[in-house]
Order: sequence, then structure tokens, then C-alpha cells
Amino acid sequence: MSNSNPVKQKGIMICGHGSRDKDAEREFGLVAEGLKKRFPNLPVEYGFLEFSAPNIHMGLNNLLKQGVEDIYAIPGMLFAATHAKNDIPSVLTTFQEKQDGLSMHYGRELGLQEDMIEAFQARIYESLGLDPQNPPSELYDTMLVVVGRGTSDTSANAEAAKLTRIVNENMGFGWADTVYSGVTYPSVGVGLDKLVKLGFKRIVIAPYFLFTGRLIKRIQGYVDKVAQEHPSIEFIQAHYLSDHERVIDAFENRVNEIMDGSLFSSSDETLMSSFKRRLAAGEVDVHHHHAEFVDPQDDTHGLSESDTKHAVSFDSIHVMDRSHSDHGHSHGHSHSHSHDHQGHSHGHSHGEGHHHHGVYKHIGHPMGPRTMIGEGICCCFMGQFTEEILQQEKHRIDGDCTKTALAHKR
Repeated sequence: MSNSNPVKQKGIMICGHGSRDKDAEREFGLVAEGLKKRFPNLPVEYGFLEFSAPNIHMGLNNLLKQGVEDIYAIPGMLFAATHAKNDIPSVLTTFQEKQDGLSMHYGRELGLQEDMIEAFQARIYESLGLDPQNPPSELYDTMLVVVGRGTSDTSANAEAAKLTRIVNENMGFGWADTVYSGVTYPSVGVGLDKLVKLGFKRIVIAPYFLFTGRLIKRIQGYVDKVAQEHPSIEFIQAHYLSDHERVIDAFENRVNEIMDGSLFSSSDETLMSSFKRRLAAGEVDVHHHHAEFVDPQDDTHGLSESDTKHAVSFDSIHVMDRSHSDHGHSHGHSHSHSHDHQGHSHGHSHGEGHHHHGVYKHIGHPMGPRTMIGEGICCCFMGQFTEEILQQEKHRIDGDCTKTALAHKR
């Protein structure tokens, strides 16, 4: 008697953010290689939301070509912010709705698993020339500065601060604090400028990042600036996480949660169920990424049935075409919208190569991302700055250099 319900071929998809830095693309691929060793009988592919190839659609298509009908998708994100909560689920559901019979299971972000904490601590010990397997009982003469990504998502920022406290308690630093490279505060440069005043003669700067990229190199640049201004202090830069074995363990854990059903056994919402609930309620902005690499052979781009239905049904949802001028095709559209910030509003347009970030209510914080204006960086949140802030920062750049924010110093 034949089996009327044959077992579907399973496969693993790792979904990353993407970077303009080719080294970051290569390093992300090392995670997929590590997982292939843990799951030798399953196809493993990866893809990126933006900037990089392969994009997520291309990775998913590669799984289909290998006969996969049941996909375990894992967000390659440290914390659950906008990309893990909204952007990746949108891409996955768009793809799934265009493939008959395809099952898609979306896992959790890496989070503060013990494996991730152990990997991070190992990188810090290694930067100090210490054996992670035989660490000292305390490091009271040293200050730890953890560099988080920084987002408009309060909970994700809080997780970075929580990590700092856990690591400080575990390793016994004299002091520890958190700075951020992204949209929140304090920013790396101005944060370090404040922290050196505590008087520590040895400071470890530890970026809680998976891979290299422009942000890592920018962080290193800020640290070098501060080190030049404070030659009596020893600044030690820890390596980012990369494909540390404990990081691969953490990814494996997330896959196993889907496989054994434990992800779905609790009453807590998963990232995907939360996304679908909020989308149906009109609470989600579905932004398809302008900066996503577009495969000319991929015909699965465009709006899914779900995207189209909700774009029509809810005024608060903005569904945008994917396009990128760097890949042989032009932009045929633009859009603008306004954000209200504590009694005032301003409009901005999303141009080529920009991706969406949630509006951050403290965008004007004096120790936040405004300190990076004028650094020639790609700030996808630049459109959130009011004209008043831009004028204030221009004055600080062009005026008295002794009052210039640290991030503006040359």
C-alpha cells in the first residue's frame, strides 16, 4: 500500500541582513558551511535582505531546485528588531504564497542563548591574550565597552544592555557599559569620549556583531580616534563573533527547535505568527527592500497575494517595489511620507539604495546618531532628522572645532 502522505524533503535557509562589504558576505557563508556539517543530510542555503547576493529569494530557489518542499528558515540576527520581526517574514510569505505545496517554518533570532554569551566572552578573553577555558577570577582593572548594533526597537536595544550586564557579572570587569553604532544612543564615538573619563587605563571594546562589514570598520575607526587622543590608555579591540563554534551551536539550536516542535509548543507567539497577526490588524509596514540584490532570472519578485490584499485594505501599510540601480535596471518610482515627532512633522523621500527603519523618537538625542552627521556614512535614518537638527549640526561642523561632536573630528 502506497504512502498517501510522503515525507517532504526538508531544507535549511539562513536569512541575513546583507552588507556592502564583500568580506561580510563571505563570512556569512561560513555559517552555512558550519551548519552543513551539523546537518549533513539536509540542503543548507543562505541569502540576504539587501545589498548582497544571493538575496533570500535566490537562496530559497536554490532549495527548491534540490527538491526541498519543507523549509526551516532561521533569521541570522542577534536580536529581534524590524528585520527579524517584519522584513524577513514578509519576504518568506511572499515567496511561499507563489509556490504550491511549499511549507515554511520561521525560527527565532539567536538571542541571548548561553552559546552566544559564551562565544562573546571567548572573543573578549582572546583579545586579552587569556585562555577562555582557564579565565581569571576578575578583571577589576579593566573596563568593558560592548558595542551593540542599535535600532529603533527598544527591546532589541535593551537586550544589548542586558548582555553587557551578564558578561560583566560573569567576567568581573571593573566597569562595563554599552554604546551603539546605529540609530539609538549613545553612539560609539561620543560614548567612548564620556567613558574614558572614568579613569580606567585598560579598556576592551567588544562589538556584538556576527560578522565584519562597514559598521565594524567604522567602529574600529572611532576607537582609533579616541586612542590617539588618550595615549595613556590601552584600548583593546575584541574580534566580532564570526563563525565561532558556539555561534554555530546557537544556529543549530534554532533549527532543532523547529524540527522537534518545541518552538511551537508554548503559548508564546513566534516571530511569524506575530507578523501575520500584526499584518492582518494593519499594524505593520511591509517595506520591500530597495537595496536588495535582484537576480535577473528570478520571477518571484513582486507583490504576493497577501501583500496586495493588505496594501489595499490598510492605509497604514506601504508596499514598495524592489529595485536597485546598481543591478542593471532603473528606478521608476519614488515615494515620500511624513513622520510626526513630538508636535512637529517632516517629510522625506526614500531614494535608491535605502531601506526602511522604524521611526526613532529620540533621533535628536545629543549623544545619538546626530553625532555621526558629516561622517560620510550611509545613514538610512537621515531622513528622520529635522531641518533644525541638520542646521544645528552644520553649525557645529563649520563653527568652533572645540565644540564639534567627537564623530565629526578629523
